[in-house]
Amino acid sequence: SGRSGDGGGALRPLYMDVQATTPLDPRVLDSMLPYLTAYYGNPHSRTHAYGWESEAAMEKARRQVADLIGADSREIIFTSGATESNNMAIKGVARFYKSRKKHVITTQTEHKCVLDSCRSLETEGFRVTYLPVKKNGLIDLKELEAAFQPDTSLVSVMTVNNEIGVKQPIHDIGEICRAHKVFFHTDAAQAIGKIPMDVNDMKIDLMSISGHKIYGPKGVGAIYVRRRPRVRLEPLQSGGGQERGLRSGTVPTPLAVGLGAACEVAQQEMEYDHKRISQLAERLVTKIMSEVPDVVMNGDREHRYPGCINLSFAYVEGESLLMALKDVALSSGSACTSASLEPSYVLRAIGTDEDLAHSSIRFGIGRFTTEEEVDYTVQKCIQHVKRLREMSPLWEMVQDGIDLKNIKWTQH
Repeated sequence: SGRSGDGGGALRPLYMDVQATTPLDPRVLDSMLPYLTAYYGNPHSRTHAYGWESEAAMEKARRQVADLIGADSREIIFTSGATESNNMAIKGVARFYKSRKKHVITTQTEHKCVLDSCRSLETEGFRVTYLPVKKNGLIDLKELEAAFQPDTSLVSVMTVNNEIGVKQPIHDIGEICRAHKVFFHTDAAQAIGKIPMDVNDMKIDLMSISGHKIYGPKGVGAIYVRRRPRVRLEPLQSGGGQERGLRSGTVPTPLAVGLGAACEVAQQEMEYDHKRISQLAERLVTKIMSEVPDVVMNGDREHRYPGCINLSFAYVEGESLLMALKDVALSSGSACTSASLEPSYVLRAIGTDEDLAHSSIRFGIGRFTTEEEVDYTVQKCIQHVKRLREMSPLWEMVQDGIDLKNIKWTQH
């Protein structure tokens, strides 16, 4: 089954949750090791070779990140990850321009840290428009057009959704924002290194990047901040003025080097990875759907990143299926919100019925996923969905031709 032992004799589940995090690419680890041992200088120390070595490594990493998205390396600022980058972009831009502009536009299906940053701006007196999405998970560009107000400062729309994998029309959104002279921010944590992104071509003004979603280390990310036309932001973190004063604090050289290496590897492997992952995803969906009836794929079939597959298995509780599939690491929503028993707000936003939302599972296919792992997951999934349905009175009623929607359930 391709499962790996942990040395303690116990088998660990095989990993199908790459939207939550990815394993470190061995090439990335190799690039980081020297900076964890021999080259430990502070990259901001200007008076000796230790500092210069670290600084050179940090600047090389900055170029590697910039190259992946078609930016200038001076536009890349290292952060602790996409959550920090999203907070910086949204709060930073809104606060900098607050004397003239008090309105922000985002969508209902953004990552929680974007929605929470917007909520926090609302308590400061800003107005936020949360655009709905269509049944397929994409925003309606006409609704975006209609949402602009004379004092809109920022539009924030994620590129690839972390739960259902849909890809928003970033190119068109960039055009619309530029025409309205409003800054455009995108959370590209799930897109960077997986699909081609070019900040100039897509007219993106700010972009959030995460290391651990692209086979790099955890705890590091970046924010791209456009220089022309210049985007200004109020820093969240004050201190020694590192990173152009936008993000004070010593840049962690080993982590920055790891992020840079991950970006370079992603650039080299992107086309190959995308083709391979598409084939594996197609294999997974086709096999499951050919064996199991009443399976719904959430999100648009065409406009999507293929490595993120969200399926709802009617009449099966997602949590029960996850428990049954305990030798495969999967999830039923995003890792960030999986502690609450509420169904996913992303699925709610695309109009999924509450019961179907509760029966959804996200399959993540990545660079290191094998065909054997996909086949094992499919086989187990089919087996347990059939078993759980046989135990379900609802399934039995549906087989008897009863329409569940018309049943009057009584409370005893």
